[in-house]
Amino acid sequence: QVQLVESGGGLVQTGGSLRLSCAASGRTFSSYGMGWFRQAPGKEREFVAALHWSGAGTYYADSVKGRFTISRDNAKNTVGLQMNSLKPEDTAVYYCAASARTYIATARMEYAYWGQGTQVTVSS
Repeated sequence: QVQLVESGGGLVQTGGSLRLSCAASGRTFSSYGMGWFRQAPGKEREFVAALHWSGAGTYYADSVKGRFTISRDNAKNTVGLQMNSLKPEDTAVYYCAASARTYIATARMEYAYWGQGTQVTVSS
């Protein structure tokens, strides 16, 4: 079992930066791949970024590549999402998720554990 709690969301202007953090509970956190997803009003929840359980590989949605960076600190049981050059279309509720897959997972169904989400709003 893994419990996830996101923090760090808020309101920022276009071009600004935010850092999201996800705190995980559970002794086996380091064995889970981690991902970030987002859901805008009226839209499906979509993949944003993922990190291999070893921390050795990452994968990003094309829409955030070069602007967002996912990272993890297994000693602190946390995963972060640094978001730079934010755009109004990045506005969404952002969710942290954990996957038991041995590869970098990008599909929602591959993630068994989810946080409650944190709101990110980018004003134009």
